[in-house]
Amino acid sequence: MAETAFQALYDSELIAGYERNQSVLRQTCTTRGVVKGNTFVFDIVDSGSASAVTRGVNGEIPGRANSQAQVTLQMAEWHDRAEMTGFNIFASQGDQRAALQRTSMGVINRKVDDLIIAALGDGTQFAGVAAATLDMSLAMRALVILGNGNVPTGNDVVGLISPAAWGYLLQQKEVTSKDYVDTSMLVSAPKMFRWLGMEWIVHSGLPGNGTASEEIYVYHKAAIGSGMNTVGIQSPVGYDDKHDMSWARTSFYGGAKLLQNTGVVCIRHDGSGFAATA
Repeated sequence: MAETAFQALYDSELIAGYERNQSVLRQTCTTRGVVKGNTFVFDIVDSGSASAVTRGVNGEIPGRANSQAQVTLQMAEWHDRAEMTGFNIFASQGDQRAALQRTSMGVINRKVDDLIIAALGDGTQFAGVAAATLDMSLAMRALVILGNGNVPTGNDVVGLISPAAWGYLLQQKEVTSKDYVDTSMLVSAPKMFRWLGMEWIVHSGLPGNGTASEEIYVYHKAAIGSGMNTVGIQSPVGYDDKHDMSWARTSFYGGAKLLQNTGVVCIRHDGSGFAATA
């Protein structure tokens, strides 16, 4: 006969697993709401690099037309449906119905960002050929490339970087020293911060994340177009009596598109120095 009968205690509060569950990139591009239709057309207008002219010999000022480029964004439907039987909910610990909705929302929010990142990847301008680690010089090179393309390098420019690039950046005196910045970056080490006159965002969903071939981006808000149905993200929950099944569905109709190639610069980045070892 056993001398003990140990009891297992199960936590009633579920602990969220590690995964991206928020979208942070919609605010960094030009987003439009779509009431109806499967495509959205952006109109890119400029002067066509026109130069000022003098009045003609006939006394009239020569007229000109603006250059207009229409870029079509293809909309698509995106869904995630998590479900669980009534018995499994009954037999499992914690609030499984709430978990269905939380994880489904995370799946869709990741998709919103992934579409924007894919659009950034269509850009063809690179700062350098070989992968390097992010420092002041490399960041400035990307900004200068934008400036050479007449892109206004003001408040609407974003630096989208990997956690490894963030780690290298925080080792630069130009980022952390009070001789260069007003606040100490090492106290809270924020994942969103302002530096070089632009917003920097740390994101773990960039191509090659954690490897020697990461892709990070510096871009202007008007370079990427994002479309979404005006209703926004739908997140209904329900119960199917016929099958004794609880479900949570999250959906949106949308897409993203590169609008102006000159407004995006990709930096080939080596993030392997911060990768985990076995």
